[in-house]
Order: sequence, then structure tokens, then C-alpha cells
Amino acid sequence: MTMLEQRLRDALVGGASQVQESPDLFARIVLSIEDDRTRRRQRWRGAAVLGCLIGALGAVLFAVIDTNEGELLMDWWILELLTTVFLVGLALWLGPFIKRFGRSYAADVFRANPGTGKSFIVLTDVAYYLIFLSFILFTVTFDLPSDWDGVVNGVQLKHEVSRIAGIVLIMGLLHGFNILALPVVGRLFTLNRRLDQDTPEHDS
Repeated sequence: MTMLEQRLRDALVGGASQVQESPDLFARIVLSIEDDRTRRRQRWRGAAVLGCLIGALGAVLFAVIDTNEGELLMDWWILELLTTVFLVGLALWLGPFIKRFGRSYAADVFRANPGTGKSFIVLTDVAYYLIFLSFILFTVTFDLPSDWDGVVNGVQLKHEVSRIAGIVLIMGLLHGFNILALPVVGRLFTLNRRLDQDTPEHDS
């Protein structure tokens, strides 16, 4: 055995002798396995729900679409109703979906006062849903416009696509503003809390 091999062996043996067995290693492995199983179950449930929604949508479209000389025809109010239902579902699903990925960010911003941070986030969510609801109600069409036909045409399709694009744009702007404003709000809450804590000391 050469000198280099001897030094390498001594270094490896010395490093191995300093390694201590973690007492909670088995528990952490079990928890990791359980987390993997939970994530797989959630993926399967999500895929099943998505498949059911696609199947239900396909069944509804099959029931409401007529064919005439090779053309697909749908009454104008049916597309308006489907778009409104889609907008409500999008607001109810996409809001919590974005919030789930922003919890760690909000927790880091409000780490000094987590209780206030949770209340602020809940109130912000309520404000968001009110904005989404108002947008949906503002854009609903109850009477047939003059440039629409009794069946769906290109003008109505453009209108419905604009409604979907509008609510997605509002969601993006609100959450982008929230990302920029949360650190400022968290800093202000922290400063106010420190001032409240320091005031009795100065008064005494």
C-alpha cells in the first residue's frame, strides 16, 4: 500500500468514525414514504376529477349541439351559460391553487406576526372573490345583442373568449400586486407591533 493510499484510507476511516447515527432516521424515512404515497393519491384523485369534468363537459356539449348540413349549431344563451359557469369554476379553483404555492412566501413575510398575516390573507381572498364575482356579473349577457345570431357566431365567440381572458388578466394583476405589496404590508405590521411594545416602556 502506497503512502497516498494509506492517507486516503486513514481519511475515510476517520470521517466514518465521526459519523453518528441519527435517532429519528427511521421515522423520517417512514414519513417520506407516506408523503410520497399521499402525493400519488392526490395525483390520481386530481386525474380522476379532471377526467370526470371532461366527460361531463363532453356530455353537455353532445346534448346541446345540433348539426345542420355539416355545421355545428348551438343556441347563444347556452354558450353564455357555459362560459359563466366556467368563469365561476375558474375563480374557485385557480384562487386556492395559487394561494397554495404562496403560503411559504406569506409565512416568511409575516414571520414576526403570523396571526395578523393569516387574517390579512383571508381578507385579501375575500376581496379577490368579490372582484371576480363583480367581473362575472358585469359581463353576463341577458338579452340577445344586435350583432349576435340566435345561434353562436364569431362575434359571440370573441366576446366569450374576452371574458375568460379578462378574468385571467385580473387574477394575474391582483396576485402580482399582492407579491409586491406583501413585504411592505408585513414590514408595516412589524413596525407597528414594535411601536406598541415599546410605548409602555417609554411611558413608564
